[in-house]
Amino acid sequence: MERIVLCITGASGVIYGVRLLQELTKRLFVHLVVSDNGFKVIQEEIGITKEDFLKSLGNNCKFYSQHQIEADISSGSFLTKTKGVIVAPCSMATLSAVANGFSTNLIHRVSDVALKERKKLYLLVREMPLSLIHIKNMEKVSLAGGIVSVASPGFYHKPETVEDMVNFVVGKVLDTFDIEHNLFNRWGTPKK
Repeated sequence: MERIVLCITGASGVIYGVRLLQELTKRLFVHLVVSDNGFKVIQEEIGITKEDFLKSLGNNCKFYSQHQIEADISSGSFLTKTKGVIVAPCSMATLSAVANGFSTNLIHRVSDVALKERKKLYLLVREMPLSLIHIKNMEKVSLAGGIVSVASPGFYHKPETVEDMVNFVVGKVLDTFDIEHNLFNRWGTPKK
């Protein structure tokens, strides 16, 4: 089974990371890292405690704490055998750490290793407005080979619910990794 690394940070918008986890574990083995602040935001925004979240993880998922800097996924020889790394949502602190090569936790380290090994790295940021510092950090990551995206749903598929908008963003992330899905209607296709 193919593998991928998914990281959830403490930015608002953890629904994107949780929804990605649901979709990815249907198709791949997921190595999951959730930051301490990520768990706080999961509880605040979704109402799930850390304990209940961890209990809900299925067999296609292995969890790592942000503090497990020695984890297998932090090794280039391990990471090259995955489809890459997704950080969703990606906090501005994580963006800054990745852009500046400052690895203080497992999420930063895995992202840094993805860049050095030329594996796909997708940072789904959720912040507005953006300061020049944010934009320059996005530029640095892009120039280093990463993909930076702002969680910005499209509307051509005529979303009717928040779930439709979340699915659009999640579907666009999956598209980048060539992972098949039917989370939204593509441009020019009739609504289901």
